[in-house]
Amino acid sequence: MTKSELILRLAEANPHLYQRDIERIVSTIFDQIAGALARGDRVELRGFGAFSAKRRAARTGRNPRTGVAVQVPEKLVPYFKSGKGLRARINKD
Repeated sequence: MTKSELILRLAEANPHLYQRDIERIVSTIFDQIAGALARGDRVELRGFGAFSAKRRAARTGRNPRTGVAVQVPEKLVPYFKSGKGLRARINKD
């Protein structure tokens, strides 16, 4: 599902809200999650899961085109761990 599909589904489920307002709400939620991760915070949505940033160590990689070794610097990558409720819903437990 894309962001625009999510907005359309929310608009269909909530006909009393304007689509532009739903779009603003969804964008604000995503912006807040991204901002928290950029600050190094963890975002937990009970029953859904938790977003965090994990540190990936520096390493030596290879350029796939030339095969030349290149240094890949240390970086933070986003990480999502699903919650118990989400896992149960997906597995229909």
